[in-house]
Amino acid sequence: MIRTCIENANFEDTGFSYTLSLISGKHKMVILYCLMEFQVVRFNELKRYLKTISDKTLSTSLKELGADRLIVRTEYPQIPPKVEYSLSQRGKSLMAVLDQLCVRGMENRLE
Repeated sequence: MIRTCIENANFEDTGFSYTLSLISGKHKMVILYCLMEFQVVRFNELKRYLKTISDKTLSTSLKELGADRLIVRTEYPQIPPKVEYSLSQRGKSLMAVLDQLCVRGMENRLE
């Protein structure tokens, strides 16, 4: 019975797979966590927090998070241009999960 369930399972159709697809990538979870901590953040601030990320990678990650409606991009019509990023309600719903990953990591870190 269990073997049949495993053989017929389609991992790509699970909620777990869908959630991983939203936050997968080297920097997406860190970006989301920064937005949780600092609430509203500009591009260069995120770049400072992430230290080793390139402009292109950060820009791509932000676009993907925006397309998945996890973050909100607010653009102000001024010169020089001002753009701020914050968590959407959908993004905020992931914070309990990310926070638990952080707690688990702190409690189980190998020294």
